[in-house]
Amino acid sequence: MDPAAAKLIGAGLAAIGAGMAAIGVGNVFGSFLEGALRNPGAADGQQGRLFIGFAAAELLGLLSFVVAMILIFVA
Repeated sequence: MDPAAAKLIGAGLAAIGAGMAAIGVGNVFGSFLEGALRNPGAADGQQGRLFIGFAAAELLGLLSFVVAMILIFVA
């Protein structure tokens, strides 16, 4: 296999993580909304965890994007 083709295949596989991050963010917000609708009084206490989960999911998505860009332009 050509090294350039392998590099692009690897970058494409790394970019799948960005789509998975979108699914993770949707899952975090969906779970928060479900919990907030079941117990509105506890929603304020869970909002900090909501933002931590959102940040963690987005961090993994950005990390996969950075790996894909490194594979394309640097390697």
